[in-house]
Amino acid sequence: MHEPPILPRGTQVVTKADVTAGEGRALYPRGSMGVIAHAPTEPNRSYRVRFPDGVEVSLMRKDLAIRKHVQREGLEPGDADPDTLNRLYDSVIYRCVVGSRAYGLEEEGSDTDRRGIYLPPADLEWSLFGVPGQLEREETQEVYWEMQKFLTLALKANPTVLECLNSPLVEHADPLAEELLSLRSIFLSQLIYSTYNGYIMSQFKKLEGDLRNRGEIRWKHAMHLIRLLLTGITAMREAYVPVRVEDPYRERLRAIRRGETPWEEVNAWRLELHRAFDRALEDSPLPERPDYGAANDFLIRARRSRALECEGQ
Repeated sequence: MHEPPILPRGTQVVTKADVTAGEGRALYPRGSMGVIAHAPTEPNRSYRVRFPDGVEVSLMRKDLAIRKHVQREGLEPGDADPDTLNRLYDSVIYRCVVGSRAYGLEEEGSDTDRRGIYLPPADLEWSLFGVPGQLEREETQEVYWEMQKFLTLALKANPTVLECLNSPLVEHADPLAEELLSLRSIFLSQLIYSTYNGYIMSQFKKLEGDLRNRGEIRWKHAMHLIRLLLTGITAMREAYVPVRVEDPYRERLRAIRRGETPWEEVNAWRLELHRAFDRALEDSPLPERPDYGAANDFLIRARRSRALECEGQ
């Protein structure tokens, strides 16, 4: 069982049960507020909690809730009733396939990963609960971002979201989604260089850790590091995001995934591509920043269309 993190000294907490002394004598009722005066070094040890009257009592973590969390209970998007949350899947306006199948790098047994966008009805968007930033169905490998979150991630040059906008395997797109696809160039900017490099450097650090700790690397991760560098270079140079990998790179990437390419050779290619990525930044035709105004205008049009639908029902 996963233990919750240890609460630091000074955290305001609420008791989840009555606090009693010897012989069941009540000290503080359930819902009383206190402050962590001393935190344990191990999760299965007790806390010292100081109450407003200055009295300190030893309590276990299971008997405490963080005050801020208690205040939010019932107001989070996930707190709406399950039927309401399930209705949101009816609001998916765009669905595509991403991952190895979209890259053309799939193998027998590869998962089919689907990503997309949902535009919630206005009454849910405006409700007290709001709507979740994304919907997930792990059993079917589906993730759908709420429209505003999707646009925000795209403006930040999130690689997965940009690939979603450019996937060659589109399964569903309603007229609003078609309009968004026609506008996808507004999300391209030189932020691709820094954002992609952030993901690449993080992945490389993990590969180095694997090599140091396990004596071998995860070859699939190495393949995707190289693939992301190739994608970033093309995006910076040619102002579009390629998703499907074509020859001559496809077979080289598959060889890396199969572990047929020595790590020294993979790393040398990585360094070569990093230099090419740096040069691509210097010569890129992309603007420094994406077109925030155009993205905002689209979001307002999309929201207005949903509001009009609600009025017509």
